[in-house]
Amino acid sequence: MDSETFGIEKGYGERAVEWMNEEAKKMGWKFEARLYNYEIQTKNFGSFEMFSLIGDPKAAREITMRASKRFKIKVIEGGYKTRKLLVKVAKNEYGIVKKGDRSVGQIEFESARFGQRDWKITKEERK
Repeated sequence: MDSETFGIEKGYGERAVEWMNEEAKKMGWKFEARLYNYEIQTKNFGSFEMFSLIGDPKAAREITMRASKRFKIKVIEGGYKTRKLLVKVAKNEYGIVKKGDRSVGQIEFESARFGQRDWKITKEERK
């Protein structure tokens, strides 16, 4: 798994990413997260520092949830895709906004299919 649609509540990015990488090493998981200096502002959930990750999808979701509990912050658990095969000019991914074990909403991201473009939020929904 390689994704750039994971986020951490603004102000906690460096601490949380550093903690997640250390925790993954301790657990022996294939996981590495890096901030890439991009922020997303949502209407319903606040601001998030986005990070990219490489590794096992199950480990990524588990460690992101643990970071949310540890720092008592909201996180975006991204990397979800639709099962439908759609040929579009843009690529889409979906994310779940969580705080601890609770899911507080969903976000849809969109980016240009070709070239290196940043992700934009196209839809967000509270639960």
